[in-house]
Amino acid sequence: MANDSTRKSKPRRSTVRAVSRVKPAKHSDIAAIVQSVAGMGGQRAAAFAARYFKTGEGEYGAGDKFLGVRMPALRQFARTVGEAGLDVALPLLKSGWHEARALALLLMVRAYEKGDPRIREAVYRTYLRHTKFINNWDLVDLSAAPIVGAWLADKPKERKSVLTRLAKSKVLWERRIAILATHHSIRNGEATETFRIARLLLNDKEDLIHKAVGWMLREVGQRIGQDIEENFLKQVYREMPRTMLRYAIERLPEAKRKRYLLGLA
Repeated sequence: MANDSTRKSKPRRSTVRAVSRVKPAKHSDIAAIVQSVAGMGGQRAAAFAARYFKTGEGEYGAGDKFLGVRMPALRQFARTVGEAGLDVALPLLKSGWHEARALALLLMVRAYEKGDPRIREAVYRTYLRHTKFINNWDLVDLSAAPIVGAWLADKPKERKSVLTRLAKSKVLWERRIAILATHHSIRNGEATETFRIARLLLNDKEDLIHKAVGWMLREVGQRIGQDIEENFLKQVYREMPRTMLRYAIERLPEAKRKRYLLGLA
């Protein structure tokens, strides 16, 4: 369930009007799309996905349902849906099927990338209002940077407020959105926000957050510079969970990796 932090981010009136003018997709259209997606899946693949994404009782993906469709096939199918926008994506995002929600996010990313500023704002604010449906790591990873990160890129005050709120959320997936959204900045040569959110998540208890933070720090090293990454690591690496550190230093020379792991960097 999304917490109050996302509900506080209310859309502007112009965005509400923009969304309200969108003609809702017919229920039969959505059902046909889901049926088409289901036809690409299979029971064995679905069973494997259920295990892979930890859907057992007490696991992070508990209760999720899979059709057994692989992501490359889903991406290819998304291109056949046409210029689908929020009228199609939002009902799919609310589906109980994991692959339908993934398709919804692929459509939202495409709508954002091809849309004008009005459409982009509508996609972004719809995304934040519906984070309870973005409830596994793959769904976060395919959408946080191209929607949340992209929208906030030139809005430093809003970016700081929104990402801080997400990073402090009680919801695992919202915290992952916060750090993954900074991948957009990393790809544009800027690491400040990544480092700020990483500090907020240093003491997180979830392994999926440790991996995400370590991954983004590694991306800083790969895309911006290892010296930039190491300047930050040397300040905090002794506080880092082991998994986070291992992910962060994965691409460093072996001798350096050993020194970090031994606490001697």
